[in-house]
Amino acid sequence: MEKFLGLDLSSKLSGAALETLAVIAYRQPLTRGEIEAIRGVNCDGVLKTLLARALVEPVGRLDQPGRPFLYGTTLQFLQYFGLEGLHRLPPLPGAGD
Repeated sequence: MEKFLGLDLSSKLSGAALETLAVIAYRQPLTRGEIEAIRGVNCDGVLKTLLARALVEPVGRLDQPGRPFLYGTTLQFLQYFGLEGLHRLPPLPGAGD
């Protein structure tokens, strides 16, 4: 995501955190399991970091066994990246061409 926005935030957020944040931003709301399926790795630690920094938050629960949390981005996320709203996210390469 930082590449799309022309920002150098690598010292503040790890690559894994930025990747996870991008997945959530573009596909929200989604569960931890869905994030892990997309990324192909466990994201417990990264998700805890993003929650602690208030960049993502639980926005509901999925109506299935275990009632997993659904995650979405926060106002803090928009402010962190200088966005007016989610509609200002850069288009994904190959999306909507």
